[in-house]
Amino acid sequence: MKQYVVTRPLYSEDAFADEHEKIHRHHKTVRHHVKQYFTCDLKRAKNAALSLLPFIGWMRIYQLKEWLLSDIVSGVSTGLVAVLQGLAYSLLASLPPWYGLFTAFFPVIIYFFLGTSRHISVGAFPVLSLMVGAVVTRLVPDEGPPVNITGFEGLTSDEQRVMVAASVTFLMGIMQLAMGLLQVGFIVMYLSDTLVSGFTTAAAVHILVSQLKFVLGLVVPGLSGPLSIVYTLEKIFVQIEKTNVCDLVTSILIMVVVFIVKEINDRYKAKLPVPIPIEVIMTVIACGVSYAFNFQEIYKVDVVGRIPVGYESPMAPNMQIFGQTAVEAFPMAIVGFAVAFSVAKVYSVKHDYIIDGNQELIAFGASNIIGAAFKSFAASTALSRSAVQESTGGKTQIAGLLSALIVMVVTLAIGFLLEPLPKSVLGAVVIVNLKGMLMQIREVPYLWRRDRPDCLVWLGTCLASILLGLDLGLAVGLGMELLTVVFRAQFPRCSVLANITGTDIYKDRKDYMTIYEPEGVKIFRIPSPIFFANIDFFRGKLVEAVGFNPLRVLRKRNKALRTIRKLLKKGELQMTSKGLLLTSFGPIEESEDESNMEDLDQPTDFKDLPVQVNWNSELPANIQVPRVDVHSLILDFSAVSFLDISALKGLKAALKELIRVEVEVYIVACDAYILEKLHSCKFFDDEVKSSMFFLTLHDAMLHILEKHPVNSENTKVCEKVITTATIHGNQCNGVSSLRSRDKFVHVSEPETKF
Repeated sequence: MKQYVVTRPLYSEDAFADEHEKIHRHHKTVRHHVKQYFTCDLKRAKNAALSLLPFIGWMRIYQLKEWLLSDIVSGVSTGLVAVLQGLAYSLLASLPPWYGLFTAFFPVIIYFFLGTSRHISVGAFPVLSLMVGAVVTRLVPDEGPPVNITGFEGLTSDEQRVMVAASVTFLMGIMQLAMGLLQVGFIVMYLSDTLVSGFTTAAAVHILVSQLKFVLGLVVPGLSGPLSIVYTLEKIFVQIEKTNVCDLVTSILIMVVVFIVKEINDRYKAKLPVPIPIEVIMTVIACGVSYAFNFQEIYKVDVVGRIPVGYESPMAPNMQIFGQTAVEAFPMAIVGFAVAFSVAKVYSVKHDYIIDGNQELIAFGASNIIGAAFKSFAASTALSRSAVQESTGGKTQIAGLLSALIVMVVTLAIGFLLEPLPKSVLGAVVIVNLKGMLMQIREVPYLWRRDRPDCLVWLGTCLASILLGLDLGLAVGLGMELLTVVFRAQFPRCSVLANITGTDIYKDRKDYMTIYEPEGVKIFRIPSPIFFANIDFFRGKLVEAVGFNPLRVLRKRNKALRTIRKLLKKGELQMTSKGLLLTSFGPIEESEDESNMEDLDQPTDFKDLPVQVNWNSELPANIQVPRVDVHSLILDFSAVSFLDISALKGLKAALKELIRVEVEVYIVACDAYILEKLHSCKFFDDEVKSSMFFLTLHDAMLHILEKHPVNSENTKVCEKVITTATIHGNQCNGVSSLRSRDKFVHVSEPETKF
């Protein structure tokens, strides 16, 4: 076994600071930071341009011969999938299908210039589409009149829905752009993987239910709000006997074939040059069959219908809709960015390049703003589409640009070929692509075994999102996640440490068999920051660790001193060679003078007494004071990252209470920032001194054993530890007490060192 030996002095924080001079670091002022932020030179202008237009960076290193062909193949494959998913996800947004083609074009063009990821495919994302659909159906329901909004006059129902979708997307884009400009991309860090997993699983359930009406060929109005999924299922099952058999058979056939081929793609992806575009193939076949057998007329199948040629003129957002949809737009902005950033981060790590969260917010904000002006709805990225772009060899966003060109060709020239496509086919394709999100439910047993608070966050987010809707569900999930963080910090697992025999290592005394605990010494560890919410918990656990309440002991001692002084004054208590002796044998009444309770909390004062009172010995007049068997307490602050003002006050009060009952307190492994804050906040005084701080736990223990040598039957002994630090004068021959769990065994040693 490898060993190491260290020889060094025993250090307190003060001793270390005296011996090792620190470098004085000049901290910049706020004024300096502001001045630096607004200072501009050529280098900074160049960096700003590269940061704002990231495509310049990778275009300068573009390897034409090696990358262009891969980008072309990837762009064509991704474009075909984007066309199909654009049409399908428009149904989720409760919009006419061709608006999905706009979403697969305009945001992609903008992201090409502003985005930092080279591999994600921008466009419609099913969860966002569903959230847009909830807003659309709330303001323009399938049944009943729309909400009274200026600007709806003279518009058809579809046009009103497009206005709502474009306006909420525009507002979402403004929020993303503002967050990017304010450099708050870190906000996505508050959405943990567990929360996102539960949220997207619930979204997959919503999407599945929303597509059942297309698969079954039923007419079911779109609903939104709490319990909308329950009401939708009710409406579906009430008219289940009206199911269109042709739609159902077509959907089942599409789902089975697509599922099987996608499994083949996953299993043999290493051998296939490109994944088989089975969704596109089945869509083409379904279009042909539907046209040939006239599904719309003969079987009453609902088809995509007329797809207008070309793009529509830009449209200004409706400000009144902003006020109606602000609450929904913010979670959409967060979810859209969080999902896109997560996917982008995966590919950036895989292909070794850097992405910028703040620039991604700017890119998606601008994409959604400009896209909404041209009547597209909320854009992010879909994992399946991005996987196609990356797995088919895409190297840069040139592939994304080419996919947008494919979408443009469909929009301008060949969109009419998709008019006979049954909507049930689009619904089936959407459902098959939900497999990945639905299978996330397999994480629940693992989370339950490994981390139950995380499991509760997953279940709470998922159930709330299913029952209350995606916007409220996300808020509930975020609240639960923050509560778990608060509870973990507020109620940490504190522990009492002990020395692992023969080492300078200290571990939880409950976890190891052979440990050493010097008599009268306690080591307490709190593995959390100490702040206003957990300072009382910390003090309670500290009292539990030392085995007595120092404030109660102090008050008892001061009340005992009052009684002793009173007896001495009356002559009922006299000083003898054996100490204080009671001369009166009548009943002694304990002092009940509570006129000044604050005096009971002050340090014990022996100045007018003829003798120092030994509180652990038998006191005269049957005076009872709780016994204190601890003479030294070590607080391990190695895991304490910060203290707030409330914690400083509470900690100082706790330390003073212990010091006043003659318990020496030592704080070890304290962060330099915390020490600096203690000095700046005037933490130290005549009672609480900076000399109580030591570099390491072992330094403090050696200091204690030097100050309080262990005695056993008048024989001076000390414990053996593997260390070269030797306290001169504590080397001895004798017997040392070694604790093995709760049993004490005596071990003879010729020479011991500590």
